[in-house]
Amino acid sequence: MRHPRKRTVAILAIAAAGATLLELATTTSGQIARAPETATGPRVDPALVARGRQLYVEGCSSCHGMDAKGVDSQGPSLVGVGAQSADFYLRTGRMPLAQPGNEPQRSQAAYPDDQIDALDAYVGSLGGPPIPAVQPNLGSLSRGAELFGSSCAGCHSITGEGGVVVGGFAPELHKASPTEVAEAVRVGPYLMPSFDRNQISDQDLNSIARYVDEAVQQPDDRGGWGIGHVGPVPEGLIAWVLAAAALLLIARLIGERSEGEPPEDKAPEGKA
Repeated sequence: MRHPRKRTVAILAIAAAGATLLELATTTSGQIARAPETATGPRVDPALVARGRQLYVEGCSSCHGMDAKGVDSQGPSLVGVGAQSADFYLRTGRMPLAQPGNEPQRSQAAYPDDQIDALDAYVGSLGGPPIPAVQPNLGSLSRGAELFGSSCAGCHSITGEGGVVVGGFAPELHKASPTEVAEAVRVGPYLMPSFDRNQISDQDLNSIARYVDEAVQQPDDRGGWGIGHVGPVPEGLIAWVLAAAALLLIARLIGERSEGEPPEDKAPEGKA
């Protein structure tokens, strides 16, 4: 009578183990299937990718190669840079570059939005990060000011007016959209270093984008005169220059008034 009971227990144990293994296999396969979407962003329309490929061959392949792996002394490889890099350079007019080797400068975009979308899709299909989904409204303005001051102001100035750096120029930020700010932080265009999520988290990126959008592009001129928003030191210098000029003018007016007044009559000397 004991053998059937043991056989039943063994069968149940094997069934339970099989169910556990099946569940683990299903979970793992689901994670593997979703991994590409997490790494490269949501899938895009193949027709959009094909259109982007056509635009790429016509306008980009001479510098980046027909296989997008770059051309010596012309342009770098685009394999693995992701849609975020293509979107940043195309929407800010930094690409196509008139002369390879020059610093890309912000200008009018060479392509309309729908063609940029297609080029983004094609470059994104070559691998790499998608366009960042930045949300400035979820960021902290004070935190953004802190991060901008420590990581960005050294080149762009605290007011976002830009400046000169060794080997190039740091652009002003008054026309940069929140998405462009996020893309620049992640991509690190030209001389700018790139910052990954370990250095600047997505939440901190929201805060930086909010600071640029609200404090840099919409400054609060409480004094009533922005003076070009060139920063506190030049503004203080201008205040001293104006104050010195005012003092010199007052001194001159006092001097001219003193010279124009007739001398006072001296009282006759009395006799002792």
